[in-house]
Amino acid sequence: MRKSPRFPFFSPPKPFPSLQNPSPLFHPSNPPPSSQPSISFNPTVSTSRLDLPKLFSTSLPPPEWMEPFVDVSDLAVQNPKNLQPSPWLDRVAHLLQESPAVESDLDAFCRKFLIRLSPNFVAHLLDSPNLSKTPKTAFQFFRWAEKQRNYDHKLDSYVSLIDILSSAGGELDTIRQLIAEIKVKEFAMTAHASNSLIRSLGVSGMIEELLWVWRWMKESGIEPGIFTYNFLMDGLVNSNFLESAERVFETMEGGKIRPDVVTYNILIKGYWKAGKTQKAMERFQEMEVKDILPDKITYLTLMQSCYSDGGLDVCLGLYHEMEEKGIEIPPHAYSLVISGLCREGNPTEGLAVFQSMIRQGCKPNVAIYTALIDSFAKIGKEEEAMKLFERMEEEGLEPDEVTYSVVVNGLCKAGNLEKAMECYKLCREKGVPINAVFYSSLIDGLGKSGMVHEAEKVFEGILEKGCVRDSYCYNALIDAFAKAGNMEKALALFKRMEDEGCDQTVYTYTILINGLFKKHKNEEALKLWEAMIDKGITPTPASFRALSTGLCLSGKVARACKILDDLAPMGVIPETAFEDMINVLCKAGRIEQACKLADGVVDRGREIPGRVRTVMINALRKAGNADLAIKLMHSKIGIGYDRWGSIKKRVKFRVLLDG
Repeated sequence: MRKSPRFPFFSPPKPFPSLQNPSPLFHPSNPPPSSQPSISFNPTVSTSRLDLPKLFSTSLPPPEWMEPFVDVSDLAVQNPKNLQPSPWLDRVAHLLQESPAVESDLDAFCRKFLIRLSPNFVAHLLDSPNLSKTPKTAFQFFRWAEKQRNYDHKLDSYVSLIDILSSAGGELDTIRQLIAEIKVKEFAMTAHASNSLIRSLGVSGMIEELLWVWRWMKESGIEPGIFTYNFLMDGLVNSNFLESAERVFETMEGGKIRPDVVTYNILIKGYWKAGKTQKAMERFQEMEVKDILPDKITYLTLMQSCYSDGGLDVCLGLYHEMEEKGIEIPPHAYSLVISGLCREGNPTEGLAVFQSMIRQGCKPNVAIYTALIDSFAKIGKEEEAMKLFERMEEEGLEPDEVTYSVVVNGLCKAGNLEKAMECYKLCREKGVPINAVFYSSLIDGLGKSGMVHEAEKVFEGILEKGCVRDSYCYNALIDAFAKAGNMEKALALFKRMEDEGCDQTVYTYTILINGLFKKHKNEEALKLWEAMIDKGITPTPASFRALSTGLCLSGKVARACKILDDLAPMGVIPETAFEDMINVLCKAGRIEQACKLADGVVDRGREIPGRVRTVMINALRKAGNADLAIKLMHSKIGIGYDRWGSIKKRVKFRVLLDG
């Protein structure tokens, strides 16, 4: 039987079964025509008998509380729980999404239709997808709702809002404020609320609040389930509380709720973040013992951990294991394997994985193409690199600045400067942001091809294009000038580099020291070396090689050895220093000095005599002095001894030049 209208002085509208409301007075599809009551005048009655002020002061009906669902069970006997979503839900959601001023528009809307939004209505709307992507609007709606008369938020409203804010990130103060409000209210905890709060607070890294919810849940007599434990562990791992997560894991193993694959995945993720790849692998092996089947997330997390640790072989093994077991391989797993192979200088194998990826219906992204192009270019296979670049464009993938930089670098190394410049112009036309690596590759390629003037023009135009010149750009042009013999300009750039606050690297000093020695400016080169040491820049084997080569060729072998001795306390010990110096001396025809150096190395016990002998033989052979190399091979020099009575002395290398 239909209920009578709540307000008898209004005529009820005609029944509308499909959209019945607890009070059908004002339906969103049939709003009242006016906020004033209608008045009928009887022409036989004198207007003087009417109390007009009293008539027009008749009050409107009180606002009606709107619930999220409409109970139409009396219209559907077969289904006593026949609830339908309230038509007000969509209208309020639409208003929130479109409104520039949420609070004032909600006030006007509710006054117009004489409605209020119940705590159930607010909780349901906050939990719906309508507000999940708009945290600011959701918070404004939440605060507006609590200003309604006789209104109290439900716990579910707080839970849903905290979930929205945690997903958005960066709302920690607001979340703390909401948690503080929950603490002073006498809410009854539910399993759903505890799970949601633990997940949200874990995502936000709010461990103190998360543990408070955990205690509240336990005090409320709610037993944690597998989801609760997993949410708790995930929160601890995300906040780098790995040891606490391990203790939770141990509690699970000894309790009713046993760890599942998700639990193991969370713990393995924690080991990966902490750089404990070995521990992650141990947990992985433990899963097999306990008959817990790893999934694609398990393998991907382990592969990421191995990749970060440089364990490409293990990473590849996990990839092949996924193939054998028929486990779906995520795109990022393919990316890790391909990038790892390319990093190891093996793009051919990387290309094979790339082809397998395509056969499985997984589309490669720009980063994968870029890794392959770069790797092929670095091993001198520019043609394969360019084919991949063209294929990427044919598939509709837009190269980014890193891809263009890699392509230009490959073209420059191949000496194909014409195509490199075409690529550069194309980037400028397309408005592709050109980074410093791109410019340094172009400058380096032009410089090495002898086109120093063009390289300088590109360098000077960098600032005009809105890019900052870094040490790579400076080093590329300094190297170009040094190789061209123009040390004045190279040193001027070095000074300009310092004035502009750009870091002068060990490579910068190495280029200049090498160039100065070639121009026979030995003292200037030595001063530059000392300046580098004074600045705290640690020399490299390459920088010492440049210095020792210059000193050896200028006849200052002892000085080179003294500097080498000074490097040892700094922790710089070039393994091939003496070998390099002997090679330089032999190549320059200074065999006597090479022999003297070899004797000094043996006498000081720096190298095994047999190795020094082998180095000398190879150096003589490479220098084209085969006769001396053969003589050394058939002698006791370096490894044999001469006796004078009771005195035993090693045969010196210098006797090699005796008649």
